[in-house]
Amino acid sequence: MTRPAADTDAPGATTPVAEESTAAGKPLALGNLQFQPCSISSSFSKDSLEAQCTTFEVPEDRANPTGRKVPLNIAWLAPEKEGDLLPDPLFFLAGGPGQSAVDSFQQIAPAFKELRKRRNVILVDQRGTGKSNLLACEASPEAVSSPQSYEPEAFAAEAAKCAAELSKKADLRHYTTTEAVADLDTVRQAIGAAQINLYGVSYGTRVAQQYAMRHPQATRSIVLDSPVPNSLQLGNIFARNLDDALALQFAQCSNVASCKDKLGDPRAELDALLARLRAQPVTVTYRDAASGEQREGQLTAETVAGLVRMYAYMPAAGALLPKLIHEAGAGRYEDLMALTQMLQSDMKDSMAMGMQLSVVCSEDGESMTGAGGDEGTVLGNQMAQGMAAMCKVWPKGTAPADFHQPLATQVPALVLAGEFDPVTPPRYGEEVVKHLPNSRLFVLRGQGHAVLGAGCMPKLFAQFVEKADAKSLDGACLDKLNYVPPFTSFNGWEP
Repeated sequence: MTRPAADTDAPGATTPVAEESTAAGKPLALGNLQFQPCSISSSFSKDSLEAQCTTFEVPEDRANPTGRKVPLNIAWLAPEKEGDLLPDPLFFLAGGPGQSAVDSFQQIAPAFKELRKRRNVILVDQRGTGKSNLLACEASPEAVSSPQSYEPEAFAAEAAKCAAELSKKADLRHYTTTEAVADLDTVRQAIGAAQINLYGVSYGTRVAQQYAMRHPQATRSIVLDSPVPNSLQLGNIFARNLDDALALQFAQCSNVASCKDKLGDPRAELDALLARLRAQPVTVTYRDAASGEQREGQLTAETVAGLVRMYAYMPAAGALLPKLIHEAGAGRYEDLMALTQMLQSDMKDSMAMGMQLSVVCSEDGESMTGAGGDEGTVLGNQMAQGMAAMCKVWPKGTAPADFHQPLATQVPALVLAGEFDPVTPPRYGEEVVKHLPNSRLFVLRGQGHAVLGAGCMPKLFAQFVEKADAKSLDGACLDKLNYVPPFTSFNGWEP
């Protein structure tokens, strides 16, 4: 990773000053930044949010402040009601790495409704994402259409091509977490906030922890949703974590007589399907979910494993997996193929792969080897091996010596984990809170990855940020969360 940023708290600032009215449609100033009215939306939602937006330039290389600049895209969501504004805004830190905070916020916006009544919310597209000098590469069609495209050599070739293209507009060594943390603190000072609250989800929890390490006096509270411990090497144990989560999720089918009788053992059927597709991929004619047109594509073990992994993030979607797997096991591949293609289409524009490689290769690439025994898992060792191959050819930044040390601070922290999370399981939350004396961990029953919106969690979230005291929260309302029954048909579940 990069060097620790010096703590440069804004002297004397207590409340960010907003000029004029906070009514939508009028330009506003927050501290030293001038904003203009805008709407923010997401490809995953038809709704949009009225906001104020601006661009704020920071040096790409802080050692060369007169060199190339990165235009940070910033959105400001003012409180729904004027007056009685609390002085410390909340910054939303997106996941990935590679997601845009501005573009992805709409998906989680309902969970912020209570919090936004009296507090500003600030969205900053991390450098390399969204409109902050996006580092994205379009994979060539041949790079995603065959089993050979998942070999380490193919990954390395695509990464080298991507790096060569992006290096025309960016020094890829400077798009790391520590640089992003320095950007956040520069924005904090510019808006005139003495302290800020941080909500990070998934990779965003790494950013939040690093910010609290480097700028403890400027950090009022942190919320870590599906946390990544500082000590974790990203990508190294994805395969084992997924298998553990699938065991828990597929057990729901074993516990429901109608599912067990109709669909059998989902894991055994999945293993058989993957083995068959590894031996011989299948050409499938399917109906495109977006256009309704008939299309033809190749179904491979790798694409099925990718779908299983992403559906496992959301148990409500994962409830469909036993049925999909059973249908494919009987040679009926159309639904599985259609959903695989729809997922690939949705995902390709939501993640900045170049930025992701700059982060992972600079911070975790040296130890990206995969865990022993991954060969028998759904993902196998291809993800770790592929990332390792890409990191060998990707330009890397430097890492501060203490980057992977646990965050140990008095800063109040609320830590959230989903029982069925396939990428950041509850034990990661347990590891994080060991070093945070003013923290509390909630493990949400039956939930997957990114759990802020589940049940009464939005209410508890708002209460925590209001009081900055996790230990006083009454989490009894979370006991109402339950498991999603597995679907035994495409119409739903049966009692």
